[in-house]
Amino acid sequence: MSHSIIDRLFSSFSDLERAIGSAKETLEQKEYVPEQIIERVASYDNILAKQRRLAKELCTHINSGNWDEVSRHVNLINGLSAMIRDDARAILSALSGNAEIDHNEVKVC
Repeated sequence: MSHSIIDRLFSSFSDLERAIGSAKETLEQKEYVPEQIIERVASYDNILAKQRRLAKELCTHINSGNWDEVSRHVNLINGLSAMIRDDARAILSALSGNAEIDHNEVKVC
């Protein structure tokens, strides 16, 4: 059963990678996108790479039965996913005109 969960986890990373690529393409087609938005979306690649490293470590901890580390790694992976999700929502909100962008932070109007 754990193999199926791990397979789905790695599959979700591939889905996320495609979504990030699609977001980059969409932003490139826009007339004007602030540079800080481009940089933030580009940072998602680093976050995704970190998630993949953590997932490989997670497999090691599962195989050795180190459940405290399994739990910690799952929480880290989920936290990084939440970071991307929340930032992407803020960016979408800013680009749709519902927020303004100021000094690398998105402030809702």
